[in-house]
Amino acid sequence: MSVEEAHQQTTSADNMAARRAALALLESVLIQKQALDQALDNVSTFKSLPQRDRGFVRMLVATTLRRLGQIDDLIERNLERPGSLKNHTLANILRLGVTQIVFMEVPDHASVDTTVKLVEGAGMEGQKGFANAVLRNITRTYKELVSRQDEARINTPEWLLKTWIADYDLRLAAEIATANLAEAPLDITVKDAETKAYWGNALKASELSTGTLRRPAGGAVHELEGFDAGAWWVQDAAAALPAKLFGPLDGAHVVEMCAAPGGKTAQMASMGASVIALDRSAQRLKRLEENLQRLGLSERVEVVAVDAAQWKAPEAPQRILLDAPCTATGTIRRHPDILHLKTARDMESLIDVQARLLDNAAEILGVGGVLVYCTCSLQRAEGEAQIERILAARGDLQRVKIAGSEIGDYAELIDANGDLRILPFHLAPHGGMDGFYAARLTKTG
Repeated sequence: MSVEEAHQQTTSADNMAARRAALALLESVLIQKQALDQALDNVSTFKSLPQRDRGFVRMLVATTLRRLGQIDDLIERNLERPGSLKNHTLANILRLGVTQIVFMEVPDHASVDTTVKLVEGAGMEGQKGFANAVLRNITRTYKELVSRQDEARINTPEWLLKTWIADYDLRLAAEIATANLAEAPLDITVKDAETKAYWGNALKASELSTGTLRRPAGGAVHELEGFDAGAWWVQDAAAALPAKLFGPLDGAHVVEMCAAPGGKTAQMASMGASVIALDRSAQRLKRLEENLQRLGLSERVEVVAVDAAQWKAPEAPQRILLDAPCTATGTIRRHPDILHLKTARDMESLIDVQARLLDNAAEILGVGGVLVYCTCSLQRAEGEAQIERILAARGDLQRVKIAGSEIGDYAELIDANGDLRILPFHLAPHGGMDGFYAARLTKTG
């Protein structure tokens, strides 16, 4: 949805239901620590909105989460007594108001009026004057204050920014953090490659040299032509690359570890592979099966609910794809709630999980087989370090370097070791990509 469309929607007479839904979603993420996608599925006040209003609310909440550091700084600088705002719900209501004023170009009067009404509706009648005064001040001061903010630093958790600086350098870390402030486009993988030209035209999408179709973000995905018919699915351009590293898959057998929600499963099945899809979460596998059914690919996939770190294959697989659970910091453009849900402690525990999965994958892989390890994390500890560890631990594995010709001739996405290392600002002229890492290994004996 464009800013202009959002602006038009906020000028309608009945708009408080949308603001109440936005507050419920923001509280679900920031107070209840629930992923935004999960909250979108669970919050009844959001689900009951008309589709057009849902688009506005989703944009409002995502922008608030993406720019929260700047927003909180603006609120703090416009308080009579800095540090005095202790009520979490009041703070979240003000955050939504500031987002509309500063980052969505909603008229000041509409932003202030709806925010004050939201304060009243939340049972804080006595805080209406306070909220009105703070927002009125911000309408007068924000342009100068924003011009002095370091948006890359202020919107990124300190632990994460320090990790990126250590992994890359200060300049690249700043570029990553800045790229994360942009909303990601909508990327699409078509089931039948021969129909790609048709769907590119029908969906008003351009084609990247990697084969992904890309269209601007916005709108309800399930309302687009071809979605219900299973002609395509949503999959970031970066996430569509690991499956290509096996080469042709027609008639091949692949074991996919940690398969849900199934984008790569569907991709490999559509390429002609038979896939054994492993995941420990029965709930996530249910979603995978629903996606495969919509796409008409269920017959090519055997779904197994199991801890992939302990699974033993009936016979040694020749192809294993391990899309390991990770902090998912490469997807912040798409999922800004990650900034407020993931911690350094989460990363440490996930590193242990990744190591166990990778160790088992290496153990069960057949001689001469190919193992592709990937994560959508930007941290090297979850990517490069895992591969260096397994290569040092086992003498029967070696790296198979990735060639630019395998990934649309984007050589800049390949690091010095021959691994895939994508940063969010790569392909910036085309709309960027999710941060991603992938390495390809083979078993020699």
